[in-house]
Amino acid sequence: MLKFDEEKQLASVQGALALRPRIEAVVDGICKDGFRNLCWLGIGGTYASCLQAQAHMKERSDLDLFVENAAEYLTTGNRRVGEGTIVVISSVTGSTEEMVKGVEKAKAAGAKVLGFIDVETAALASMVDWEIAYPANEQLKFFMVADRFMYHRGEFPEYDDYYAQLDAHLARDLVEVEKAADAFGLAFAQKHHDDKLHYFVGAGNQYGSTYSYAMCYWEEQHWIRTKSIHSAEFFHGMLEIVDRDTPVTVFVGEDAQRPLSERVVKFLPRVCANFTVIDSKDYDLPGIDEKYRGNLSHLVTHAVTQRIDAHIEAINCHPMEIRRYYRQFKY
Repeated sequence: MLKFDEEKQLASVQGALALRPRIEAVVDGICKDGFRNLCWLGIGGTYASCLQAQAHMKERSDLDLFVENAAEYLTTGNRRVGEGTIVVISSVTGSTEEMVKGVEKAKAAGAKVLGFIDVETAALASMVDWEIAYPANEQLKFFMVADRFMYHRGEFPEYDDYYAQLDAHLARDLVEVEKAADAFGLAFAQKHHDDKLHYFVGAGNQYGSTYSYAMCYWEEQHWIRTKSIHSAEFFHGMLEIVDRDTPVTVFVGEDAQRPLSERVVKFLPRVCANFTVIDSKDYDLPGIDEKYRGNLSHLVTHAVTQRIDAHIEAINCHPMEIRRYYRQFKY
């Protein structure tokens, strides 16, 4: 398999799950001291992860929580951010301009910040109130934070059982999903590697990853034009420009918003002969109870898209690390 290191993949997920005692200690302390609201702050791909965390929590929690795009926050602000606000961020480099300035602004307003900064020597790591450094697995880290907050509010009574299953099985299960999806990933890449425009549709905790996959992977890394749309909005515009040959991919998860994507899937065969459905339900998670799969469906589809990416990269002879403009000059 291209770009697939099984032991590295296992270690990556297991290492992220091993952060849970540190995450619990931080969130437990916050809950003990008291707080007013919770803000997920991001930009680009991290904003997409924030949207996923918000979708995950709003299905279960009455906690006052919201998402802010860091660039928007710098211009319009948000008066809900202040004393008693806990801001959660993630940054790979720790140097993204909007994130650095956004954290400065939030802290000046009186907020406290929990930061997952992959590079613990970065300036941003020294600015946050609680810093945890570990590469990748951003959504998993965010969801562990979300779940611990909900646990304290009595909104996630299955917490211990759920994470016992994740600790024991998740890393292996996701590796097996990648293996199972490799042939599909190759066929998809062969068909779509040179698309002039590709539409991606998703809902629930899949929407943030749909948005991120279109923008951060196909546009930024493959240089293929895309559009992402929420399944709830598909029937309010996009349906009119889909025809027989329009490339459309629908991500279908297993959380409460699954019916929104199922409706799109049911409609597409009537007008389109070039659509693909990537449904997390098609892949086994043998160590995970059925009732928990909705929490993890975005990780399943991400394992599938990793196989697509590996094959597109090879077919197009374009390393995903190369950028035309991003961080190449001032803008």
